[in-house]
Amino acid sequence: MSARVFIDGEVGTTGLQIRARLKDRSDIEIISLSEKNRKDAGARRDMLNSVDLAILCLPDDAAREAVSMIENNHVKVIDASTAYRVDKNWAYGFPELNSDQASVIANSKRVSNPGCYAVASISVLNPLVSSGVLPADHGVTINAISGYSGGGKQLIASFEDQTADNYTEAPYFAYGLSLQHKHVPEIQKHGLLTKRPLFVPSVGRFAQGMIVQVPLQLWDLPTAPSVKDVHGVLASHYAGCNYVKVADLATSSEMGQLQPEDANGTNELRLFVFANEDEEQAVVMAQLDNLGKGASGSCVQNLNIMFGFDEMAGL
Repeated sequence: MSARVFIDGEVGTTGLQIRARLKDRSDIEIISLSEKNRKDAGARRDMLNSVDLAILCLPDDAAREAVSMIENNHVKVIDASTAYRVDKNWAYGFPELNSDQASVIANSKRVSNPGCYAVASISVLNPLVSSGVLPADHGVTINAISGYSGGGKQLIASFEDQTADNYTEAPYFAYGLSLQHKHVPEIQKHGLLTKRPLFVPSVGRFAQGMIVQVPLQLWDLPTAPSVKDVHGVLASHYAGCNYVKVADLATSSEMGQLQPEDANGTNELRLFVFANEDEEQAVVMAQLDNLGKGASGSCVQNLNIMFGFDEMAGL
C-alpha cells in the first residue's frame, strides 16, 4: 500500500521537516503544487481533493479554509494548526494519550496534530489526573522554554537576522504574559483539567529543543502521593511506548542539569521526575524536540498510524 500526500504549506518550517522525513519513503508519494499555482485557490482545491492525505501546515484560518475545500470523502487530513485541537469531531494526534488513542487515530479521517508545549504538558498531566494522583480541579502551573524555530519566520529572524527590525540579542525572554497562550485550551482539555492551568512560556537563543516543567507540591495533594507514586503512574502509563520514555528515579537523581536540546533530531518525548523527598516536592519535566515530537515527527507518526504503516517509519 502507498499513499499520495499533499503538504499544504510545505515551504514553512514544519512543512519542510515533514517533507524531509517522507521524501525517501517508497510507500509515500509527495504531490506538490508548482510555485505559480501555490496560491491559486482552484489548483489547491483540486489538489486537496485528489490525494489520500492532506497535511495542513497553515495558520488557523487558512487551515479551516483548506478543510472547507475538501469534498472527497476519501481524503484524510492531518492539521498542524490549533484550529481543531479541541474539536470533538477531530481525533487528537497524541497516540500515547491513553491505551485507545492510537486506534482512534487509525480509524479517523481528521486528526489534529498536537502543539509542542501542549503535548509535553499533557504527557505529564493526563496520566496523573486519570490515575487520581492529581485532582482535576487542582491549580496547575506550567513553565516552559523552547527553541525559536517553533515561532515561525518572524521569530526566527529576530534571533538570526541582525538586519531584521525585531532582531534581539537577548539570551531568552518570557512571553504570553497576558496568560492567553493558544495552547492552554488544548492543555486543559486533553490534560483532563477542570480548571484553567497557569502557563508561562519562554524562548531561548537556540533553534530547536524544549523543556516543559510541571511542579508538584506533593504535601498539598489530597492523597499526599510519594515521589515513587508519581513516577510509577508515568512509567506504567508509557510502558512499551516507542516515543515516550520515562527516566528511572535513580537516573534523574544523579542529574545536575537538563538541557533542552538533548532530544533534538528524535521523535522522543522524555519524562523526568526530579524531587526533594524530605520536603515532599517534585517537578516533572518533559524534554523534546519542538520540531520532532512537538511538530513534524508527531505528524509523521500519525500518518503512519492512519495508513497502517510501521509506526516508526521515517522516524
